[in-house]
Amino acid sequence: MRWQEKIHRVESYNIDPLVYLFRDFQAEQQRFMIAFRHPSPQDSFCLAHLLWYDVPRRARALGVALKAPIHAHFIYDRGIPLWAGQWVGWLYARLGGTPMQRGKADRPGLRSARNLFLNGRWPLAAAPEGGNNGHTELVSPLEPGVAQLCFWCLEDLHRDQRPAAVSLVPLGISYRYETPPWQRLDDWLDRLERETGLQSPGLPSLAPDWPPTLGSGADPDGAILRRYQRLVGLAEHLLGVMENYYHRVYSMPLPGGQGDALTFSQRLEALRDRALQVAETYFQLPPKGHVIDRCRRIEQAGWDRIFRQDLAGNQPLSAVAQGLADREAEEANLRMWHMRLVENFVAVTGQYVRERPSAERFAESVLIMRDIIALIKGENPFPRPKLGPQVATVTVGEVMAVGDRWAAYQANRKQAVAQLTEDLQTALEAMILPQNPEPPST
Repeated sequence: MRWQEKIHRVESYNIDPLVYLFRDFQAEQQRFMIAFRHPSPQDSFCLAHLLWYDVPRRARALGVALKAPIHAHFIYDRGIPLWAGQWVGWLYARLGGTPMQRGKADRPGLRSARNLFLNGRWPLAAAPEGGNNGHTELVSPLEPGVAQLCFWCLEDLHRDQRPAAVSLVPLGISYRYETPPWQRLDDWLDRLERETGLQSPGLPSLAPDWPPTLGSGADPDGAILRRYQRLVGLAEHLLGVMENYYHRVYSMPLPGGQGDALTFSQRLEALRDRALQVAETYFQLPPKGHVIDRCRRIEQAGWDRIFRQDLAGNQPLSAVAQGLADREAEEANLRMWHMRLVENFVAVTGQYVRERPSAERFAESVLIMRDIIALIKGENPFPRPKLGPQVATVTVGEVMAVGDRWAAYQANRKQAVAQLTEDLQTALEAMILPQNPEPPST
């Protein structure tokens, strides 16, 4: 964490409820799921620190005896070992993970997760956002799978006549820099302006009250304002380049074709839709649902053509059949590129930095643009550059008793799942900037 990921410290808040949940879990009185925020690939290290170090330490301080190891099963995207390597799947399996295929009803994956939640050696952990969104202070729309698994566990306990309760634990994860890395950010802005061909970037005019959250005297030399103007100029230039690309190559109309003045957010939404349509047309998929749902369907369609289940095993292929299968996989991978581009744009709103122009929000926005430009150049955006040492904050939220919602679930299952998902979203958003009266366990 310190050497590779530059996380110099983890501050954990409100650990006591988690200690008592583990105590009751080990006494077979409780089953629970940890629903954690997923702003960064670094989150797994923070979860490990919380469970392996902070919970046992706090339990000793409270006089609560817990059996080692304190750990959790977890759900991970089945696609990760496909692009990260088979050794990752080997490692995740031995750490207690279970894979889930996104973009389709993965019945074997759901059965495995359901069984682990009900009978696993440890509690279950999952990211209800479905993937990391690159934003510490912005929660993506949650997928309903976490809430559904909670009700299934309660259903299974009733069926088996087991008296254990079921709980859902919201877990906030956020990051801040020990020292704002302004110079590194300026260097990256210089580099990205060059790579996008923005040789002499102009500074767009902004409203005179920008930004309202800085307050009087907070930006005496105007450095933050100029930095924000450069960020806006770079984003608008990159957006224009991509709009022209899809117009020229795929004959898609430019936004605002009838003279309408569209906002940045409206243009960005139109670009996301165009990019997804290119991939959906190739895979013959309907363009329906939220942008995240569309991305997942495209991803699964691509995996199905790249990792052919009908060719599994030791079936010999002729040279021609092998060549055609390789060509199909190459074309699918090229079409998935459009979806990867949109994935990086999913949580971009155009207002994130303006609302609170902190070093963290600047850094997240600059790094997202860096990832997009790397994809356009045909490069792997990972691993990401580390701009400076960070402090991670992990906050355990108020435990949600799923049993209290059992009657509502029996009356209307779909509505109960949607309500629990909505309440979980609210709980995670409330922990973005926590006001913690107690000192952290570091």
